[in-house]
Formats: sequence, C-alpha cells, structure tokens
Amino acid sequence: MANPDDPSSPPPPPLPTGPGSPQDVPPPPGSFPIDPDTLPKPIRDEIKAPDPVAIDTASPELKDGVNRCPKCGSTEIKQRPGTDQLICLYCRNEWTSARVEEELGLGENIDQLEGTVVATGAKDIAADSSELMSFKCAGCGAEVTVNTANAMTARCHWCRHVLGVNEQVPNGAVPDAVLPLHIKKDDAVARIRQFVGKRQFFALTAFKQQFTPENVVGVYLPYMIVDANASADVAGQGEIETRHYQEGSGNDAKTYYDADVYAVERHVDYTVDDLPIESSANRANLDTRTNTNNIINAILPFDTKNAVRWNASFLAGFSSEKRDRNVEQLRPHLEDELLSIARAKVEDSVKRFDRGVRWEQERLDVHGTRWVAMYLPVWLYSYHQPGPNGGMLHYIAVNGRTGKTMGSVPIEQWKLLLVAITLGTFLETIAIWIVG
Repeated sequence: MANPDDPSSPPPPPLPTGPGSPQDVPPPPGSFPIDPDTLPKPIRDEIKAPDPVAIDTASPELKDGVNRCPKCGSTEIKQRPGTDQLICLYCRNEWTSARVEEELGLGENIDQLEGTVVATGAKDIAADSSELMSFKCAGCGAEVTVNTANAMTARCHWCRHVLGVNEQVPNGAVPDAVLPLHIKKDDAVARIRQFVGKRQFFALTAFKQQFTPENVVGVYLPYMIVDANASADVAGQGEIETRHYQEGSGNDAKTYYDADVYAVERHVDYTVDDLPIESSANRANLDTRTNTNNIINAILPFDTKNAVRWNASFLAGFSSEKRDRNVEQLRPHLEDELLSIARAKVEDSVKRFDRGVRWEQERLDVHGTRWVAMYLPVWLYSYHQPGPNGGMLHYIAVNGRTGKTMGSVPIEQWKLLLVAITLGTFLETIAIWIVG
C-alpha cells in the first residue's frame, strides 16, 4: 500500500475510469475559481467592478418615526410655507434643517471621484420590500401603519402623535434629501390659469369646460442627483466653406457649396455637478402617444444645492411618488447625458468649421460617480383626453421652487387646420400681389 509520507513509496494506482467512476463525476460548484477575464464582457465588467462605496445619510434622531420639536418635544410640525424652515405648531419654535451638501460634503472633490459612491437612500431596492411600514408610537405604544406608496406621514389614532417615515428601509420611499416646496398653491393656480389663458382659442372645448386649476396637486417626485468625473473622445469630419455658387435660374436654380474637409478629433476631461435623473419608471416613460411626461424636463432646473437632509415633516399635506429604479438601471441614461455634455464642451473649439462637424466616433470614460436620492417639488395639473389606445394624459407643471410653468393643452384640430388654411391663403395672396 502506498504511503504518502514516504518519498520512496510507490505511487498509488490510477483512479478507475469509465461510466460511474469518480473521473466522470463533475466537480462540485465552486471547487475551481472562475477567471473573470474568460467571461463575456457584460458579465466580466459586472464581476470585476468594485462594490459601491456607501455614504450614510440617515438621521439617527428620526429613526423612531417621530419628528419632535427640539424645544418642546411636540410632533405637530410642519413646513413654514415658502421657506426651508420647519415650525412647531405647539410652541411656534422655528428651525432650519442643514443643507445636505454642506453637512455631508457632497459637492466636494468631484474631480477625484473613482468607482461608484452611493448614498443610503440611493441603495438598491430590495425585491421583497413592502410599501406598508408599521411604527410603534412613542407617545402611547400603539402601532401605526403608513402606506409609503402615497404618504410619508400618519397620525396616531389614539394619542394624535404625528409619525413620519424616516428610516431608510430599502423600498425606495425614503431619499437622502428633500428640496422643500416654496411656491404656494395660490401662486401655482394663478400660473396655470395664465398658461391656459394664453392658449384658450385652440383649446379643446371639453377641456375648457372642465378646467379647474384649483385641483392642482403638490407632489414630490423622486430623482437621482448625480456627480460625475468623466472624460470623452470624439472624432469626425468638419467642413469649412471655400465658396458657393448658383446654377440655373428661377425655380430650377440650385446652390452648390465647395468646402475643405478636415478630420477632427477632440478630448475633454470634465466633471458634472448635480445632474438630475428621473428615478421613477412611470415618469421616465416619455411615450408622447399616451402622456406628456416630457413637460417635467421643461421646468428644470431645480436649485438642488439648497436641498436639506431628509425629514418627512416637509411632505405633510403633499403627495409623493416612490423611486423604483436602481443605480445600474439608470447608468445607461447617465452615460447618454454625459456624452451630450461632452459634445457641448467641445463646441467652442470647432466653431471655425462653418459648415459644421459630423461626429462619427465617440468614446466615454466614466472614472467615478456619486448618487444621491432626492425629492424635488412640483405642482401638477392633469387632464385625460379620451381617445384610441387609452387616450392622452396631459400635464401642466409648475416648478415648486422657481415657479417656471410648462404644460400640454389639448387642442381642437379643426381650429388649427382652419387657421393654417387661412394663413396659407393670405400668404399666397400677398405673394401674387407682390409678383403682379
């Protein structure tokens, strides 16, 4: 018998082979390490990517679900309208929450970002997370349930304590920061009424009959606010005109251009500070056949530098939508935005190409990103126009900080056609009069 400790011992006999032998049994999973470099590119990049660095943005004093006045301990707290301040409705104490960027240094060292940095509220949403959250009231011990799908605060039905959802559980409901709403409802109503008033002639009759701007709703929409450290290379062809001339006459005249063609390449290193990206799949759906979600982009930007650390008291009396998209799902959209910014960055350097530049190759390198989940305030008025495929949902939106207003008003097609025909006839008459 072979002795493994004795070098002079003869080697052991080879293991049997053939069906059923140990040599034909595959090794158990994990018995051999897998070299990531041998895997296909998407899987290889995902495995080799470093784990995201986390920033803890939770407020320890709010984890029990109760927001208390720092002076008297009351939970009757609301935002002072039009400001970033909270006010105690019991003792009238007022205080201002710290700006999240200053408190956590989120605006610093963007040019040194590497990898992916994710704040607490921007972490991946757990697949088994629930919209219902239960809290034990600190006042009387009763359990209070909050449905985070449409509310972030609730009142205890026994002792009247106000409880808010502040614990950053992985269900997408609690962000890292909130930008308090400044524009009051009366102001939003007036802006919407003025917006529609300028478009009343073409507006759908049913819309004008049902138009009630007082039904506008204040809503906090979920966004990812992204800082990025990136570089890009673009290459293509630029043209400089040398001359132009016409051949033929009258309606047969054609203009020709001669131009020198150059190969153009540009490299740019740049940083992006506070780029907003919609983190709700519903709001990111820009299918213009069924909705006018794109008007939300028209009321940007928001002054995100003034966002404060998350406190559910700011949402008392307002609606909110939950985030349902994670960082990796939003990354392709971020890269598209970063490439657009890179093109804009090199625009000044190609102005001498008066015939334009056609970019044919683009390469983006994202060295580092930082993701912060934030609620941004909007006043929304909606109108559903019946029609095929479920009709069209029209929105009029008011930026809750700046008051900028944009919207979609359903129109009477026949009125638009009538004006087009009338204008066309008028222009044709003028042309005949001038030629004649």
